[in-house]
Amino acid sequence: MRIAIPKKTVYRLSVYLRCLDRFAESGVQTVSSHALAQAAGVKPTQLRKDLTSFGHFGTRGLGYDVLTLRGKIAEVLGRTQLQPVVLVGVGNLGAALMAYKGFEKESFEIVAGFDVDVKRKRRKTYIQPILPLDKLESFVRPRKIRMGIITVPTAAAQDVANRLIAAGVNAILNFAPVVVRVPSNVVVSNVNLAIELENLSYFRSLAEQ
Repeated sequence: MRIAIPKKTVYRLSVYLRCLDRFAESGVQTVSSHALAQAAGVKPTQLRKDLTSFGHFGTRGLGYDVLTLRGKIAEVLGRTQLQPVVLVGVGNLGAALMAYKGFEKESFEIVAGFDVDVKRKRRKTYIQPILPLDKLESFVRPRKIRMGIITVPTAAAQDVANRLIAAGVNAILNFAPVVVRVPSNVVVSNVNLAIELENLSYFRSLAEQ
């Protein structure tokens, strides 16, 4: 059974994992809690607290074995195997996400896009098929795809979420600027770029005072 870890801790684990990736790529075999915390932008006490949420790692005076810790965090985050993802709404943002080459390195693969207009010209180049929206359920369900990305206009977001859930998707990354309603067994992460910019604007102005 997967350990329940607080959302903020999960976010930091993702940051630690990418720091460990960079250490491994540089040939570093062992890293201290201070060095890893500094690379991740957190305090060493926070790092150690986060890691003890799912186990005990490291040797006093020596630090953490980079590959061992990286493997354990990847396991906790479900990154030990490639996970298929579908995307609904192949406009400018959706097409850019489909064309992005970095997801596979992170163990995620957008396997298909769905749109109400499959024939419209798109600037980005990608290899995945773009299928009509009415093919969504017949594509997703037999392949047991559990993750979906929504990049449709606000008015269509809830209907798309409903269709993804009906097809068996239980984790949704929502870029539409609206909160979609889902059952308790479905996880949604809402990405609202305007809100993120508002937050940045506030903290920028605070820092300038």
